[in-house]
Amino acid sequence: MNTVLVLSALTIFVTMALALTRALKGPSVFDRIVAVNVFGTKTVLIVALITVISGNHDLIDVALVYALINFITVVAVLKLTRMRDLAASGEGDITDG
Repeated sequence: MNTVLVLSALTIFVTMALALTRALKGPSVFDRIVAVNVFGTKTVLIVALITVISGNHDLIDVALVYALINFITVVAVLKLTRMRDLAASGEGDITDG
């Protein structure tokens, strides 16, 4: 079973490298944001695998907090990309003129 977990970790590292490549080369800013989100999700998976392999179950809390921070960060960056302002409410973007 330990071999399967190590092979899973190596596969996740390969997909993390591919996501990092997409984040650096991405044709658009949205491709780069999605690649960073995928990288963060794979990081959560690696932390969970390390938890299972080492038997230290306290790290699951770290993985959950990292997943939450990853989600909130991606939403904030997408809003910043679209609105150019994090404080914008999304209503009244078009001024009556």
